[in-house]
This record gives sequence, structure tokens and C-alpha cells, in this order.
Amino acid sequence: MSVSVAIVGRPNVGKSTLFNRLVGKKLALVDDSPGVTRDRREGTGRIGDLTFNLIDTAGYEDADDGSLEARMRQQTEEAIRVADVILFMIDARAGVTPMDEHFGRLLRKADKKVTLVANKYEGQLADEGLYEAFKLGFGEPIALSAEHGMGLADLYNIVATTIEEAEENLKEGEAEFEAAVANLDESMMPEINVDLEEDGKGVEDGKGTYDPNRFLNVAIVGRPNAGKSTLINKMVGAERVLTGPEAGITRDAIMVPWEWQGRTINLVDTAGIRKKSKVQQKLEKLSVADALRSIQYAEIVVLMLDATIPFEKQDLQLADLVEREGRAIVIALNKWDLVKDKQGQLKDMKEACERLLPQLKGVPLVTLSGLRGKNIDRLMEAVLKVEKTWNSRISTARLNRWLTGMTESHPPPAVSGRRIKLRYMTQAKTRPPSFIIFCSRPDALPKSYERYLVKGLRETFGLEGVPIRLWIRGGQNPYHEKGKFKPS
Repeated sequence: MSVSVAIVGRPNVGKSTLFNRLVGKKLALVDDSPGVTRDRREGTGRIGDLTFNLIDTAGYEDADDGSLEARMRQQTEEAIRVADVILFMIDARAGVTPMDEHFGRLLRKADKKVTLVANKYEGQLADEGLYEAFKLGFGEPIALSAEHGMGLADLYNIVATTIEEAEENLKEGEAEFEAAVANLDESMMPEINVDLEEDGKGVEDGKGTYDPNRFLNVAIVGRPNAGKSTLINKMVGAERVLTGPEAGITRDAIMVPWEWQGRTINLVDTAGIRKKSKVQQKLEKLSVADALRSIQYAEIVVLMLDATIPFEKQDLQLADLVEREGRAIVIALNKWDLVKDKQGQLKDMKEACERLLPQLKGVPLVTLSGLRGKNIDRLMEAVLKVEKTWNSRISTARLNRWLTGMTESHPPPAVSGRRIKLRYMTQAKTRPPSFIIFCSRPDALPKSYERYLVKGLRETFGLEGVPIRLWIRGGQNPYHEKGKFKPS
């Protein structure tokens, strides 16, 4: 049985370093400056044979309500509320500070199982801080070095004991439930007759086969203050990530699992991405790199634009990056409730999108208000539709009939008096749809003719809004002699 372990403490004591070590990946941003982490981040922690849910939190600060620090504190308090065991981390080299004492008093009121962890226990300088930690009243502290992996055996014992207690409580609860069911009068029970469909089989949508029950990774990217975090909170129906009027609140890329119409959607909130020339500080560079990495691991990318100032140069560069990474994309025009001439503005934006992003012709354009929660269903319908298109597979026979028609209506140009022959075509892979054409002189085929073919593929097979890869190769039809392909 999995339990939840939250790492809490004041800023800059090494919480994210321990989080990264236990999950085995550098998921959380780590820097020497305090206050790097702002949102709570969850991951699967592992110590030996134990697996558990691990929560990294922002450094706890005593701040007034309404400020950014106060909203960060609320995220930490929520992590404490849902955790089964709390690792209260202090800096052994700095000793116990007044903020540690204040935080300790709050944890005692939470009525949770708390384990004191003295981090940065490297060398003799940390001994005094370790002994001083006893006065916090949480028993003997665990001497730990998250950076070097010291003290993990003691953490193993703490988590193992918590898992054993949780399993015992579960067994007791199951026994009570079975006893209660045994005493029920069956005549009072309602009749249930539900036909369950088998899942995991995938469905045939006419274009290709894909699994509509598989989880879907959706990254939400855009410029700072476009409303990405606000939208995610409205989707999940909770203040899961920090929001506010300040630009650049989000630093880490935070994954938030969400269920929509019975399907798990892994929403990834990312830091706002400014122009490269404006990104000077090391911490912002780390945040931007984390956001760009999220695009690589996503399947669908929602590019969030501010409808009051859409299609700035940075927006177009982000869209181009998504296309080059081969990810499906949906453009979300946020803050639509602030637009006055909605019909005229939408018409202008569609024209601008077709003109400025020809490589993504037909990309879905959805207007919404993240703050008010309007059109979230329309956004998700567009996401699932473009996912189907991104997974499209077209039969070789259909592709070669199409290729014959395209070359007959507009033959390839003659180069040096010799006509280029397009002999055979097949789809190499999906995600995104990628095709190979074998021709007589691949190096001589003009790029303009390749664009003509890509445009035809998009229009004929309904591949709007997704990247298309087209590779031109030399040689004959590789299946001609084997008899695997016979043109109709």
C-alpha cells in the first residue's frame, strides 16, 4: 500500500535535493538561492524495496495573507493535511532558527506523524546543530545528507513503519465493512445491472488505431502571465498551483493528474517563457529549460495566448518549437471575456494564425476564460480530436493512389531535361504522421514540390493542426520484387 510523505521546512534547507534523490530524477529545480520551490510537487519516491508518494513543498514563511509568500504557505499546509508522514527538515549546519521553532509549533497542532530530519550533516560543523534539534520536541533527529545520500537507511525504517501501520488500518477497515455487509437485509439492496465495456482494446477511428483509455500528457505553455496556472486550477477544481497577478510565479514544471470524462489527463503547468534575450538570471534560465523539456515529454501542447495581446513574436516561436518537436498543438486564446468585439477579433485571429503559422495549417483555435472556467470542455474536445489526428495511420494502398493523383494533376518538374519520378509511398510512423516517398532523384526534388505534397496530405487525409514529416529517399519500390505492393 502506498503512503504519502511530505518534505517540509523553511526555505533553502535542501527539501528539493532530497526529493530529487528519492524519486531518482532531477524533477525539482535546485539552486543555492532560497525560495526556489513555490508549488508543491508530487512524485514516486523509492528507498530500497519501498515505494511511496513523495511531496516536495515550498519553504514555509510566516507572511501576511494575500502575498505570494502566504499563497506558498497555503500550498505547504495542504501538503501537510494530505500526508501520512511528515519529514520536518532543518539545516544542521545553521542550527535551529526562530523560523524552525515557529514551524515546529504549527506541526504539533497538525496532529500528524512528524520525523525531524537534520540535513546537510557533512563534517563536524553539523554536530552542534544536530544536538540543538532535540529542543524542537520531535524526538531524535535523523542525521542526513540529501546531497550525498547519507542517512537514507533511517528514512527507510520510518517509511516502512508507516506503510505497515496503514496496511493494518486497512485490514481493520475491511473487516468492519465485511461485518456490516453480512448484517444487511438483502431485500433492501437495490438491483444493479450494468454492462461494462472492455477497455484497453483501442478503437478504429477511420484514420488509425489508438487507445482512448490511455493516460494523456498535456503540457500548457506560453508567455508569463498568460493564465496557465489559473486554467489548471479551474480544471481540477482546486488551488493546486500558485496563481496571482505577479508575472513569473510558476518556476517548476508541475504535473497535475486530472480525470476528464473517465480518462486520466496529466496536465503539466510550466513557467512562462520570455524572449531569450530577456532571460538573464540563472533561476529563470533553469525554469525556462524545465518548461521546454516539458514540451519534449508531452503528447499534446496547449499554447496559451493572452487574447488581448495575441500572436507576439514569442508566441510564434513557441508554436514553431512545438512543430519542430513533432507534438500536436492546440492554441488557447485566454482572457476572452476581456475582448469586446469577439466576432471581429476571432476572425482576425484565425486569419493571422493561417498566415503566420502555415506549417500548422488548420490548428485548433479555442477561445476561453480560465478565470471563469468557460469553454474548458471545448478545449478538451479539441485536445482529444487533435490527439486522434496525431495518431493517424493511412494505408499504403490509399497513399499510393493519392500519390498517383497528385503527380498526374501536377507532375514533378524536369531537372536538366530529366523528369523526376515518384515511385512509391508509405507511412513510416505515427505521432506525428511521418511518410517516406521513394523517387528517382531525391536531391533534385524542389522544396516547393515537397510543400505541395504536404499540403495535399493535410487536406486529403484531414491532418489539420499536426506536424507532418515527409522524407524523400532514392531507389525503387522496396516491395516491388517481393510482391507486397500492387498498384491498383
